[in-house]
Amino acid sequence: MERELWPLLYSTVREVARGFSQKYVQIPGWALIVTMLWAALHDRPVSWACKAANWANTCLHPRRVPSAPTMSRRVHGEAVALLWRAVEQRLRDLTGTPPALAAFLDGKPLTVSGVSKDPDARYGHGAGINAKGYKLHTVWSNLALPETWEVTPLNISEKVVARHLIPQLAGGGYLLADGNYDANPLFDLAGACGYQMVTPLPRGEKPGSGHHYQSPHRLRSIALMQCSFGKKLYRLRTTIERTYGNVTSFGGGLAPLPAWVRRSHRVRTWVWAKLFVNAARVLHNKGLTSSLKNVVYRWGSRPAARRFIFSPVGTADNSPAIYRWEQNEGKALSPGRDERIVIPRRRHDR
Repeated sequence: MERELWPLLYSTVREVARGFSQKYVQIPGWALIVTMLWAALHDRPVSWACKAANWANTCLHPRRVPSAPTMSRRVHGEAVALLWRAVEQRLRDLTGTPPALAAFLDGKPLTVSGVSKDPDARYGHGAGINAKGYKLHTVWSNLALPETWEVTPLNISEKVVARHLIPQLAGGGYLLADGNYDANPLFDLAGACGYQMVTPLPRGEKPGSGHHYQSPHRLRSIALMQCSFGKKLYRLRTTIERTYGNVTSFGGGLAPLPAWVRRSHRVRTWVWAKLFVNAARVLHNKGLTSSLKNVVYRWGSRPAARRFIFSPVGTADNSPAIYRWEQNEGKALSPGRDERIVIPRRRHDR
């Protein structure tokens, strides 16, 4: 899987990084991001990716691999975060489709051990249980990446985080959420951003008839859930559950937080890298990576349709051995187009 996804990730970062520069640094920001992505793609610590020997199976790597102290000091900073955001938007744009009319607001717990000494992890409501850790909050539509997302400790209410996520949405449509987001201020905020939020029908004989303030957008949500169109519309909310399942169900996906990912800034960067890996997987599976093939070759990778075979051509005793590229099917290229490499003959070649 990593051999298929890595060219897209590497080339996208390099293309976006052309518009970024940073003074007084020896290692550019794009090298930090690709090192983080290399570690996340293989589910390894960052210190593993900082060893040049672990890049031996690819020619797409920084000329100088950053050290572990450099990664710890800079990869979570604001300067590199601007490049992270630009690469994130680039991966969204590669999907090539406009956002759907239905978006989905939900959270995913990222738990740690109950005896963990992580000072940023908190106890809160997980998937039906009390747990300790963090939570990934997303608004997801039909793109390879969420429309917007945030990582917080597990004790932060979903309503509080939604106040920061909803204003970042563009366009308009329906915003489907579960009952945890059933709050009048959120309905008004979504309506101001062009979205009609839809939540499950509240309990009670006459929902929406209380004496306190009732948002008109909440009353419309209640009316929608009482008709056939609203019920069919809300069935689409299970899409977010499948999306979270797909994000975690492949090698290199967003599995439970490993032991070396602790503290909020490390968790955020790790989730960022995992979302990029998942976006590359989605684009690869949908065949949306053709526009970057020439970009991949530009950075030094060899075309996949060729392989280097060691078959000497014209090996006289006193002549050098000549090797050439051949097609995967075993057919040699035309004599006028052979890419030949002349290697002096050694004693054991005779």
